[in-house]
Amino acid sequence: MFTIEKPTRVVHVCTLSGSDESGDGSRTRPYGSLAHALSRTIDGGEISIPKDSKFLIWCSEDGEFREASKSAMKKAIGQLELMTRKALKQTPLAMTDDTPSQLEYKTLVEDPTLPAAQKIKIRAAEKARIDGKRVVIFGWAHRVRMQGKSMMFVTLRDGSGYLQCLLGKEMCKSSDTPRLTVESTVALYGTLVTVPEGKSAPGGHELIVDYWKIIHAAPSGLDAFETKLNKEAGPEVMYDQRHLVLRGETASSLMKLRSVFLQAFRQHYDEQHYVELTTPCLTQTECEGGSTLFKLDYYGEPAYLTQSSQLYLETAIPSMGDVFSVQMSFRAEASRTRRHLSEFTHIEAEMPFITYDELLERLEFLVCDVIEKALSSPARGMILELNPDLKVPQRPFRRMQYKDAIEWLRQADFRKDDGTLYEFGEDIPEKPERFMVDTLGEPIFLCRFPAAMKAFYMFRDEEDPTLTHSTDLLMPGVGEIIGGSMRIWDYDEIMAGYAREGIDPKFYYWYTDQRKYGSCPHGGYGLGFERFLAWALKRDHVREQQCGCWRSSGRESVQSMVSGPPSSPSLVVISDGLTVSAGDPAIFLPAGLRPAVYLVADKLVARSATCAH
Repeated sequence: MFTIEKPTRVVHVCTLSGSDESGDGSRTRPYGSLAHALSRTIDGGEISIPKDSKFLIWCSEDGEFREASKSAMKKAIGQLELMTRKALKQTPLAMTDDTPSQLEYKTLVEDPTLPAAQKIKIRAAEKARIDGKRVVIFGWAHRVRMQGKSMMFVTLRDGSGYLQCLLGKEMCKSSDTPRLTVESTVALYGTLVTVPEGKSAPGGHELIVDYWKIIHAAPSGLDAFETKLNKEAGPEVMYDQRHLVLRGETASSLMKLRSVFLQAFRQHYDEQHYVELTTPCLTQTECEGGSTLFKLDYYGEPAYLTQSSQLYLETAIPSMGDVFSVQMSFRAEASRTRRHLSEFTHIEAEMPFITYDELLERLEFLVCDVIEKALSSPARGMILELNPDLKVPQRPFRRMQYKDAIEWLRQADFRKDDGTLYEFGEDIPEKPERFMVDTLGEPIFLCRFPAAMKAFYMFRDEEDPTLTHSTDLLMPGVGEIIGGSMRIWDYDEIMAGYAREGIDPKFYYWYTDQRKYGSCPHGGYGLGFERFLAWALKRDHVREQQCGCWRSSGRESVQSMVSGPPSSPSLVVISDGLTVSAGDPAIFLPAGLRPAVYLVADKLVARSATCAH
């Protein structure tokens, strides 16, 4: 007599790029968390490790799936138990001993004797309360709390604000009550009243509900909103779930304030009589360097996603004077830092007949004026909730020559990673830049960088041609937020600039013509809007200032990236130096290791900055 052992199920998990929503536990479609993988293999009952399952976790150090350790499994069990408890809370009105289980649920019917409800937004609640009108408000259940068996509080969110809503015993009898969960969409009817003395609520009032209904019920249990996003969620999970994070109070405030600050910038430019222009996003030329260009095919010809609107803005100043643009710029920089984005909002301006000193004065006026306008707006309270210390900076900002900054770092004994001191002619990267501006604790204009470090179009100092009339504005807590310079306006000098950089002038004929037909001294700048917001709102990462972040499933088969299989085993060159064979159809690329360049069958087929989420 013999027995057949039940086959062991192998479950794959990748915390970098797996998905708890679309994954199935296979090698090519792993789950995103060990806790979720565990939940999918338990057939009810006590939470424990299934004997018929084997859990493999992606190890980025050696690029292999390794069996989960006992400590990892123990931690996953604890997380799953926590998720289960939260899931029960996320079905707060289900049949339990602490909820109105004795109540007879029924379908509510709106009382026809009541006045017709006026549809309003939460922002108009105060006026409706003063007018004593019955209202209906549509929105999302931001919070749901049952008090006893005959009272329920719902914090409603509709994009214009938050409102506390009180549902009494009769309202709790609704057949919708057991289905009401956080993020369900609802319609609440009733009358607004001032909250009782000693109590608090958003706006100082609450809605006494006389009729309500669910428009769409959000999931409960393990798929509930607060189970997907909790305090244990890491940054990669938060960015992967960015579409849900936006529903949170902080994230939504950041998006609203993004709009407020954009309006402040445009108001500043309007008051100073600048003309706003919209320039091409597809270009045939580079502005900041060919190594950071996103290249694509444009009907058989090479084209690039724009790095900057500067060159186009310069062509407009002879007829429009001071000009500016607010557009997306793209940089193919394989850098996943807290202040770099491959796609960002670029605020740029160009101004004719100004001097270098006037350029610096305009920059500090811009920053101070925008902050003053934002703090004078109705959003002041929201701004100060995020950054209570924000105030209009004092002018003039400190001016520091590049050479003096190098000397300052040397005197402070601030060393590079290799242990050596910084030398004249070397770039000042983020770490020393932040150290210097945070130590001094004030805005700093870094001025007159060496020409060898800067772009071909920057004007050279008359007294020392090895230096440029350039500047970077550094702000405490963030570092550089603006880069600007005076532009070369002499024909021979711009031609020499092309030659130095190995640039073919024929593609820049339209830019060169500006130096032929009535040239003039002029200057401009580019401001990274997300960095500006990170400084103004005291945020840790520029990604927080974007509505969505570029993400990848991270589970593509390498061969699926080209039409047909490669002719021979080829290589995929990953940004951190990892090299794998494209011949293995089971290979997938975790999002944390997104390639800077794909080489398949010796052909460059894709180019991407390393910004996985």
